[in-house]
Amino acid sequence: MRRRALAIVLSVLAVALAVWLPSRILRSAEPAAEPPVTPSATSTRADEERIVSNEIRQHAIDRARLWHEPARDGRVPLPADATIDELSCRFVLKRLNGTTPKFNCVLDSGEEVRIKYGKGAEIPAEAAATRLLRALGFAADEIRLVRHLRCYGCPIEPFVASKAVQGVRAGGVYEKVLDYEDGHDYEWVALERKYDARPIETASGQGWAFAELDRVNETKGGAPRAHVDALRLAAAFLAHWDNKSDNQRLVCVSRDWPDGAPCPASMMMLQDLGATFGPRKINLRRWRTSAIWADRGACVVTMKHLPYSGATFVDTRVTEEGRQLLARQLRALTDGELTNLFAGARFDQPRSLFSDVHPVPMWVAAFKARVHMISDGPPCPPV
Repeated sequence: MRRRALAIVLSVLAVALAVWLPSRILRSAEPAAEPPVTPSATSTRADEERIVSNEIRQHAIDRARLWHEPARDGRVPLPADATIDELSCRFVLKRLNGTTPKFNCVLDSGEEVRIKYGKGAEIPAEAAATRLLRALGFAADEIRLVRHLRCYGCPIEPFVASKAVQGVRAGGVYEKVLDYEDGHDYEWVALERKYDARPIETASGQGWAFAELDRVNETKGGAPRAHVDALRLAAAFLAHWDNKSDNQRLVCVSRDWPDGAPCPASMMMLQDLGATFGPRKINLRRWRTSAIWADRGACVVTMKHLPYSGATFVDTRVTEEGRQLLARQLRALTDGELTNLFAGARFDQPRSLFSDVHPVPMWVAAFKARVHMISDGPPCPPV
């Protein structure tokens, strides 16, 4: 027993030394104050956030749009197959937040994109949720699954490596030793393209909380109450409980936005939708029965029963116009489109040992049952 305990202690010390020693070497090899990692020349407009005052941010929320009528000219809004078979790219060192494994890389076309990888449920959940929101008329990022990706210059574990380099401020040294002749292969990753609009942030934070939807003002040019309520209901429909402010985005969709001036046209949107279709991230039984209403008669929408008691989502009475808007958009989706949605996001494929796997028709049936939760019942009383 003593020998085993000693072995464990020595192992821990070895790991600690392996982490500490390279960091000391790297710190001594680089300047004392390394500048932050800056976006490459291939960064997209959506990466170029603008830091504004609280007043300009509030101006953007007052006048924010949330929804637009999607095209319905006979085309299927949910593609039959949005999967990319083969892709290659070059690794780019970037500062990364969150816990989902990810990294940035540059495609052969020169476009810089974000890649999410791993066996968790976040990738298929986000792929399905973003495609659904876009089809319903809400702004959302584009997520496409890639069957096989070769990343040149990628370390074996790029997310961990990027975090470690960031932690010891060794970006300048690390970039000099990247080997772009060598490539690592990844299976079934997600390629993320940000919605093409500049994020509006302040020095103290980014995104928006659901309680701030009350500040959208139609009289100042913002979205009508029906659009606001439709977005609330869409979030509850998806069980988007991980809705801290960082997981929503306030953006400027105007191409012409002078420095120091308010954004001429702003939009509020959902992002980081990996914790959906659950609440345990792709859990058919829980999602099918997860409540949307705290009080259907009064039309009070809720997420109180979800993790963190719904986070920033506040129980709110929605309007009949908002309920009808989302119900109409959801009912317009055909069984074939819903089949494409869940099959294309690989909801019926095992992801890990404990993944919740069910046939696509069961997901389609659960989806339609949740649509009935919104569309059925009496009209909402006036708000």
